[in-house]
Amino acid sequence: MSNRDLFNASWYLVDRQVEAGHGDRPAVIGPTGTWTYAQLAAEVAACAAGLRALGVRPEERIVLFCADRIELLAGYLGALRMGAVPVPVSTMYRDTELAELLVDSRARMLLTSPEFAETARAAVTLTGGAVPLIRTDDTPGGADTEISWTRLAEAGAAESTELYPTWAESTAFWLYTSGTTGVPKAAMHRHGSVAYVAEHYGKQVLGIRPEDRCFSVAKLFFAYGLGNSALFPLSAGATTILEPARPTPEVVAEALAKHQPTLFFGVPTFYAAVLAADLPTDTFASVRLCASAGEPLPAELYKRFTSRFGVDIIDGIGSTEALHIFLSNAPGEVRPGTTGRPVPGYDLRLVDDDDQPVPIGTPGNLQLRGGSLTTGYWCRTETTRAAFLGEWLRTGDTYVVDDEGYYSCLGRSNDMIKAGGIWVSPGEVEACLLAQPGVAQAAVVAVPDADGLDKPVACVVAVKGAVLDPEALIVACRASLASFKRPRHVLVVDELPLTATGKIRRFQVRELARQLLDQRT
Repeated sequence: MSNRDLFNASWYLVDRQVEAGHGDRPAVIGPTGTWTYAQLAAEVAACAAGLRALGVRPEERIVLFCADRIELLAGYLGALRMGAVPVPVSTMYRDTELAELLVDSRARMLLTSPEFAETARAAVTLTGGAVPLIRTDDTPGGADTEISWTRLAEAGAAESTELYPTWAESTAFWLYTSGTTGVPKAAMHRHGSVAYVAEHYGKQVLGIRPEDRCFSVAKLFFAYGLGNSALFPLSAGATTILEPARPTPEVVAEALAKHQPTLFFGVPTFYAAVLAADLPTDTFASVRLCASAGEPLPAELYKRFTSRFGVDIIDGIGSTEALHIFLSNAPGEVRPGTTGRPVPGYDLRLVDDDDQPVPIGTPGNLQLRGGSLTTGYWCRTETTRAAFLGEWLRTGDTYVVDDEGYYSCLGRSNDMIKAGGIWVSPGEVEACLLAQPGVAQAAVVAVPDADGLDKPVACVVAVKGAVLDPEALIVACRASLASFKRPRHVLVVDELPLTATGKIRRFQVRELARQLLDQRT
């Protein structure tokens, strides 16, 4: 496939299966039942036609702020089909955070589901009401200008449903990431990258096949979840299982029993939660393979899970910039405590701070190249230049590789925290804490919990004479920030360790936080 060949990711994921005679195969299982590939193709085409009829043009952005339902999938694929650019964003965002992304992306439309309609409306109001809102339901309510799902379909009834002639190099969709800076920025991905990750990780690592049924704890707005619940199953003619509810162990166990998935995708924090829950040992009986990503999977957690439930986990690492996993253990070749070896189609190297290669066994900064890397960040020229060294992407991770090619993560090369597989900027949380009455200083660091998983912990210094309530500070953070950003503990200390120039010594803060938390146990 050359860069100028006509290629549309929506065709690759849906129409291709229908054209191959697989239209009656189950494509999606969700709250409204089972959708075949033929039914999904019709829904996607209708959505694409509706968007076109409402005035959306190729290359304009459509922000998707939705629960994992068939409408979200149809909205994503429908936008791809008519050449627009879908932008799935986290449903954990507050209205102010969502409004910032609407403005940054210059969104032409905002698609939301009933669970998040109130937040979506508030965000639109904050932007001055310039972004039309499409709801995935037909219930009364909201402004007269809001567009229901039925109205969207009716609007497109007289429109063409033809595929827009995109190329493999055409921009397909954006995914927002905080990455190493803490500032949300949109990584732009191409239509051809969808096929690349499906062929290299989906087929060559997962070994996905039409008989598989995929269930992902990570939602569709994550790069990880998008691959698990859309790109991989649909590319193979398999079935994806969508669950709009928050993925608690109990919710997931019910879905496992009801839908019998064969491929399960989680994150280390969830696997730890499953082990802490009172679930029967046959909970994962239908699953032939589990995958993990988002943060390193501790060897002890791997051993406890596989021993209890009898199913293997392949741990890997991906990034929003790479679209999905580029370094992974493989079925039958798992080395617990490592992130595995490079996924076919990707090259990795470890370098020092001067970008010079380091010897085997020596820690270095991980760099990556491969065919699914982002073309850059939207309107972030300097950030893009800083992230790339020619064709190599600086991942921001420190790794070491052994003589058998297995990579082990040693942590981040900066202060960013990955909690539950989601990036957390210490500066953003610290700013929230410093805005609270009585807080003079704040430092947020990553501290491992009992399962060895990093969680944000804050150390704060009170204004002279003030008395701080740690629980009240956590509540304040939860009210102002997405819930995953909140500190799990707030520790009041007399002073923070500083350098001679007044900068926080974060490694000393981490050690102080560990000591104080150990004293509580």
